[in-house]
Amino acid sequence: MIEVFFRFEFLQNAFFTGIMIGFLAPLLGVFLVVKRMSLIADALSHVTLTGIAFSLLMSKYVTAFVLVNPLYMGIAFSVGGALLIEQLRHVYTYYKELAIPIILSGGIGLGVVFISLADGFNTDLFNYLFGSVIAVTRVDLWTILGITVIVTTFIIIFYKELFFLSFDEEQAAVAGLPRRWLHLMFIVMVALVIAASMRIVGILLVSALMSLPVAAAMQWAKSFKQMFIFAILIGEGAVVFGLISAYHLDLAPGGTIVMLAVGILILSISVRKLRDGTVVSLRSIRRPA
Repeated sequence: MIEVFFRFEFLQNAFFTGIMIGFLAPLLGVFLVVKRMSLIADALSHVTLTGIAFSLLMSKYVTAFVLVNPLYMGIAFSVGGALLIEQLRHVYTYYKELAIPIILSGGIGLGVVFISLADGFNTDLFNYLFGSVIAVTRVDLWTILGITVIVTTFIIIFYKELFFLSFDEEQAAVAGLPRRWLHLMFIVMVALVIAASMRIVGILLVSALMSLPVAAAMQWAKSFKQMFIFAILIGEGAVVFGLISAYHLDLAPGGTIVMLAVGILILSISVRKLRDGTVVSLRSIRRPA
């Protein structure tokens, strides 16, 4: 079944892009879940959609924008949204979580305005919303490869610092870590991955790929590093089998990938409860006197 993805260039682009997204999204998702910032992915995904809508709108009136890949505009808006979230977190010192719904609401509102000005939804915009196998170009593939290298390098270099910040941000500041700079860079990395994921998973579903594999991995992992391993394996499995299923069944790849991730999560929770119940039952059996 997988051999079909190597027959045509657009399927190769989708497959290799999916492999990279299946690695990046859970990788950053672990930190987001631990930091209790999972909803930031939703906020930035809607800001990215605004960037896409703006690019498609401008391409109607400005000739130069016709040649600009909407992915780049989406990345620019996503990174800008990440920077605004970080600034708002410092404005609302005691209510930092307010920054996320503020940017989420602003992103949705501005996006709707751009979409209405562009005379509503079109095929290109639907591809960005829900993902499309045929929409991934070779340029997208190389762009996402560059993002993969940047994000992976950042995580490897600053893994210990990010680990410290995730569990105890205040203590990390006392220890002398550049908390604000590290958090800002991390949010920018999240923004890049969200913008990169939209071709395969879709803007509206990308946050699910950052949280569902992590939620499933938490049912199996016994350490922080194990959570990375399980989350990435689950993410990759959902993406690969989701793309194959979507192609053969003529389904939207984003929805198929997410539903597979949901299925894995439900299975993980069920197995965990069954296993824990069995252990409790065995412990309750008393040895005969």
